[in-house]
Amino acid sequence: MKVAALQMVSTGDLQDNLRTARALLEQAAAGGAELAVLPEYFCLIGLKDSDKLAIQEPFGKGPIQDAMALAARELGLWIVAGTLPLSASQPDHVFNSSLAFNPHGECVARYDKIHLFRFNNGTESYDESRVLERGNTPTVFSLPSKDGVTWSVGLSVCYDMRFAELYRDYASRGVDLILAPSAFTHTTGEAHWEVLLRARAIENLCFVAAAAQGGVHPSGRKTWGQSVLIDPWGTVLAQQAQGAGVVLADLDYARLQQCRTQLPALQHRVLG
Repeated sequence: MKVAALQMVSTGDLQDNLRTARALLEQAAAGGAELAVLPEYFCLIGLKDSDKLAIQEPFGKGPIQDAMALAARELGLWIVAGTLPLSASQPDHVFNSSLAFNPHGECVARYDKIHLFRFNNGTESYDESRVLERGNTPTVFSLPSKDGVTWSVGLSVCYDMRFAELYRDYASRGVDLILAPSAFTHTTGEAHWEVLLRARAIENLCFVAAAAQGGVHPSGRKTWGQSVLIDPWGTVLAQQAQGAGVVLADLDYARLQQCRTQLPALQHRVLG
């Protein structure tokens, strides 16, 4: 199955971001992708965290969700819409939600980001809990590919990748592909991005697709980029350092089975 990780440098203009996302989705479809994954906050990276409150949508209805459903139908793509702000129980908070759309434009899965990023090194400071309400449910969906294989796909977002127990849960449920749309800071990305993603692939013997924000945003925020596709042996199949673009690779289900057969580590677990 050919998969595309879409890299963006999102701005504070929702319509501009939706146009960019649509253009990248069209490139992915033209390149033969069956599944295209947008990055975290693909629809908006504003001047301040609270800007996302103004574009929040109730689940199932709104211009962002409508645009993704339409693109999925018109392009015949499975689309995972990185993250978008969905209304929460508190008016001054939203869920940071990843939605999966099938080629009919139907939303078949929703994952609300569980782990909320907090970081302060004296120069940069982030605290997502000021605006985001955390989710609490790991989410898996089935994706039947054109070659007859049904892939089990686990959803996660950005900071989640530091919490191996989430992915162990997915491994115990037989997940074949982990998605990790992200907006890693340049500082933390330079230090930890690739090693964390490769570790999640290796320890769980599954593919990983991480679509990222990659560049300098109008707010001055600098994101790491390096959207990447990784195989179950930890091999990087394709990547892009910075800037908007489409990262494509074929994920070979036979390769997945080979890795799990030659090194059956998931069968050797004695804890958890």
